[in-house]
Amino acid sequence: MSGRTSNIAVIALTGISLFLVSARDQVQADPSKYPEFAQQTLPANITPELIKVEELVAEIKAGAKPVIIDVRTTEEFHEVHILGAVSAPLGKFKEYLKSMPRDRPIVLY
Repeated sequence: MSGRTSNIAVIALTGISLFLVSARDQVQADPSKYPEFAQQTLPANITPELIKVEELVAEIKAGAKPVIIDVRTTEEFHEVHILGAVSAPLGKFKEYLKSMPRDRPIVLY
């Protein structure tokens, strides 16, 4: 994960295996479920990187220690989440920004 700045590096995790969707099925976010976030844009100083689960696993095996953050609702987090992930629902996400480490990659899913 190169190109880091002093700002939080935001990495969107794609292809989450927890959802076990076949290749023929298409999964798209439903913006009507979270209308307050559907039209938001990232700050100019944040450029997300997309990473596949396999790439993240390889980086962790190579010694990377990312902070993995689940931005779904608390209820969804309690149903199932990635082991070691931190729950930071989108509605309260700004509160978590202050406490996030600046020296490690941040993975959001």
